[in-house]
Amino acid sequence: MNELPFEGRTAVVTGGADGIGRATAVRLALGGARVFAGDIQSREENNQRFAKLGITALVCDVRSDADVRKLIETAVAANDRLDILVNNAGIGLVKQIPDVTEEEWDRCLDTNFKAAFLTAKYAIGPMRACGGGSIINVSSNAGLLPRAHDPVYSTSKGALIALTRSLALCHARDKIRVNSVCPGPVGDTGMMNADLKKAIDPAALADQMIDASPLAKAYRRMITPDEVAEAICYLASDAAVMVTGTSVAIDGGKSLGVPPK
Repeated sequence: MNELPFEGRTAVVTGGADGIGRATAVRLALGGARVFAGDIQSREENNQRFAKLGITALVCDVRSDADVRKLIETAVAANDRLDILVNNAGIGLVKQIPDVTEEEWDRCLDTNFKAAFLTAKYAIGPMRACGGGSIINVSSNAGLLPRAHDPVYSTSKGALIALTRSLALCHARDKIRVNSVCPGPVGDTGMMNADLKKAIDPAALADQMIDASPLAKAYRRMITPDEVAEAICYLASDAAVMVTGTSVAIDGGKSLGVPPK
């Protein structure tokens, strides 16, 4: 087995400063890829490790056409190619529709859905030019099974799965594979940490999230960013050369239905 499965390849990861995005960027770099991690904010804590692994961190608002274009063009310019794109940047929104403002709707849909359109818009050409590539969209179990407490978030993630399937169909002829992963509950991410910080009883909320996932409940822990990154790297690798248009649930069975008591 090749110990450096991504050697000579160029990868872009959005939301790459923490959580799933950071874990993915690190795994791709350890596998030999030249990684460009875009995020709306930079984190000083990443500087030393990213430098050691050759990961380039760039500030990028994925809602901005200009920022996304610059991120993709910078990555392509490094090696005159783009092989892997991981659309990981995302935000949550826990509100009922009557209480959601137009600004909140736009922010959630633009970050979680429009961003994947923008990155694909600029990534597909370079991928086609170098003979193919792999796009992995980080959706959610909420995209597989709508949730009552965050309908806008669920809508954005469901739309992302639809985009995944459509792009997979459109670009198979270009040898560009497009898949999604659907995680949750994942600990130690910006989104999860923000939710726990806002909670009146963080421990109770964490237990509630764990209990909603059969395997998470059995193991008494949340899914880790590294576990999601492992699946993303599989989809990015040659081992998944015939895998496209899929949505891989990494949710401990949460999207299967109502678990037994």
